[in-house]
Amino acid sequence: MDLRFSDEDEAFRREVRDYLETNLTGEFAEARGLGGPGREENEGFDVRLAWERHLAADGWTCIGWPKEYGGRAATLTQQVVFHEEYARAQAPARVGIFGEGLLGPTIIAFGTDEQRRRFLPPIVNATELWCQGYSEPDAGSDLANLKTVAERDGDEWVISGQKVWTSLAHWADWIFVLCRTDRSAPRHRGISYLLCPMRQPGIEIRPITQISGKQEFNEVFFDGARTPADNVVGEVNGGWRAAMGTLAFERGTLYFGQQIGFEREFAEIVDAARKNGAIDDPVVRDRLVQAWTGLRVMRFHNLRTLRDGEPGPEASVNKLFWSQWHRSLGELAMDVQGMGATLQDAPLQWMFLFSRADTIYAGASEIQRNIIGERALGLPSEPKPA
Repeated sequence: MDLRFSDEDEAFRREVRDYLETNLTGEFAEARGLGGPGREENEGFDVRLAWERHLAADGWTCIGWPKEYGGRAATLTQQVVFHEEYARAQAPARVGIFGEGLLGPTIIAFGTDEQRRRFLPPIVNATELWCQGYSEPDAGSDLANLKTVAERDGDEWVISGQKVWTSLAHWADWIFVLCRTDRSAPRHRGISYLLCPMRQPGIEIRPITQISGKQEFNEVFFDGARTPADNVVGEVNGGWRAAMGTLAFERGTLYFGQQIGFEREFAEIVDAARKNGAIDDPVVRDRLVQAWTGLRVMRFHNLRTLRDGEPGPEASVNKLFWSQWHRSLGELAMDVQGMGATLQDAPLQWMFLFSRADTIYAGASEIQRNIIGERALGLPSEPKPA
């Protein structure tokens, strides 16, 4: 398989690179490097939101969406190029990522025309931010075990329950939330995919302090929160299909930009090893070579997957690989720095601490293995409880 980019893709790369170099200046120069996994919380939120709206004004949000919905209809390889160049320029982490990367494509695929008219333009323009209401205390990787309920009351749904590990809920205007709307139905049925405003009575947001000391995740409590009856994506009691569509979009092209960030972290570790002499240790050198090899494997596998078309169950291989690889990189960073790595706010300590969660969030490794075995390799499914 030819994994090289075409001349058209490389021309697009130059366009993206020129735009970012020209615009990440002046008031936005300070935004470089702000945010990202493990450093979201409130890091530079105001300037990052201003940058998001600047991108929107120039037509650089939602580039993979069809043109009729405000996008550029960029090809998969062009989306890869954009995310790579965006990360290479150290542009700030996007504050509209849940709307652009997850909810928007889900509405395009499963929503009504009225929902597309109402919800897509504010995502493109970065005037409404979203968060994801999936995980619960007893329903994380076992998502079908969710307990949050929504009951119909006239022209509205009334939501009660709890979601947890809700990234960036403290910024969000809206949440796409999975609720059980038929408690008598089997586990994967009777679930609906609702769109609910966050800023209303009946919703309480409580930050969760992580091992790194940051608070980018939250608990969200619903106590009679309301949303219009028409804010159901897909069929009532048929939300599982839309929910799985959202997860497929989550494991698409966005990880290519993440890999550039990984390369930057790797370069910092190599630099630290050279400065303190750790690179003279043959074991450290071997681990650095393994880490570099992992970066190449990650990139080529992702390219191969996307060249076959829209991401399928094979995308779970990407998640399983990079999450385990990044955890090992965090451990390598600590070992290279030695005892100094244990001091408060030591370089790359935050990366080590946050990477402990890599094999859990966005789909635990155990779940990814099941998906790969059952849906990609065609192996028998594991026994279900009676």
